[in-house]
Amino acid sequence: MNYQLHLRTPDSKGNLVFNTIVFDAFKVNIVERYYGMVPKSCDVLFKVRTLDDQLIKRKDGHVKIRIKDEDYNTYKTLIKVFSTYEYKNKLISRNDAQQDFVHFILRLVIMNYNLN
Repeated sequence: MNYQLHLRTPDSKGNLVFNTIVFDAFKVNIVERYYGMVPKSCDVLFKVRTLDDQLIKRKDGHVKIRIKDEDYNTYKTLIKVFSTYEYKNKLISRNDAQQDFVHFILRLVIMNYNLN
């Protein structure tokens, strides 16, 4: 499955960071919300939309997913790679880092949404 990863899209401002993964048939919008004087991430939410921006409901009828607990720790580890010296200077495989992140998000999507 082909995808495009857009990190820190232009809509991102100080305490809100928007990331998007666009697949062939749908897209995933990820919102990181930061709180406090020293930015510390408290909330990471994501929604799945069709390519024409129609929201897709989860299996339980809701729209958003909050990433928490062990998945939150994994998310923070994967997203932190994109700001490392090694990633920026191509000392590690950018493609592998992006694929790890996309596969993690895709796993959460498959667990929570019916994509027909």
